[in-house]
Amino acid sequence: MYLYEAAALGAAALWALTSLLSAAPAQHLGAIAFNCTRMVLVALMLSVWVLLTTGWSSIEGDHLVPLILSGFIGIFMGDTALFLTLNRMGPRRTAMLFSLNAPMSAILGWLLLSEKLTGLQIFGITLTFLGVLLAIRFGKRKSQLHKWESIKGPLWVGILLGLAAALSQSIGSLIARPIMETGADPVAASSIRVGVAALGLVVMTRLPFSGVRPAGKLTMPVLGIIAVSGFLGMGLGMTLILFALSGGAVGIVATLSATTPAIILPMMWWRTKEAPAPGAWAGAAMVVAGSALLFAS
Repeated sequence: MYLYEAAALGAAALWALTSLLSAAPAQHLGAIAFNCTRMVLVALMLSVWVLLTTGWSSIEGDHLVPLILSGFIGIFMGDTALFLTLNRMGPRRTAMLFSLNAPMSAILGWLLLSEKLTGLQIFGITLTFLGVLLAIRFGKRKSQLHKWESIKGPLWVGILLGLAAALSQSIGSLIARPIMETGADPVAASSIRVGVAALGLVVMTRLPFSGVRPAGKLTMPVLGIIAVSGFLGMGLGMTLILFALSGGAVGIVATLSATTPAIILPMMWWRTKEAPAPGAWAGAAMVVAGSALLFAS
């Protein structure tokens, strides 16, 4: 009983955990170099999996251009903006901002695909946005001194990067959706999308700009953490979601998988020894409630 629901919650917990795991190596290497290393490792993992499961046969010629475009926007641009946000805003605020990809997807579907938005869904979108604003504005007490609760640089820059990450993820998913509806193997499609992102990041790190070069040395311990982060977040987490969707109700699975901003709070409490502020809990609760209304309609 509740096996599929447990899988969706497990995926959300893994995404929260990998956000915490990624914070230190992303700061050590810099967002671009960290994301490049992570994407290359994940692309290799996914490619090996697809070869072992013969998933390539489900990818047709007319699937390639949309998947390449989806990978460039959704993962290359989206994940790069995500880890730039992580370095500036910390794991908690980054998780909150990235949770906006769900309402953004609903709005884009309404604007571009003529999908209907009910009154309940509009209320869910509004509640989610308000929850994010609440958590960012009132999510930290003065007594919280851990570096994950500090903001590096102007707040508005971090917010814009987080919104760009969420929007890129939404657009990438929207482009890939028609391909997935044809029955394409999800892991094979993901390997193409991640491969495109990895290639773009490798090229970027070779540009003659200091901002894209590694900020620190890629040591074996750092490489190990990045590999674990990639495997848990994009490997195991994605597998759990696919399993959950194979037998669970889509609305329930989507809502449970959107609980990452709430799950990350006790993890940060344990890791930093600092209790999250009431505004952080309230904002996360509003995001989960808004997601429930959005997906239940």
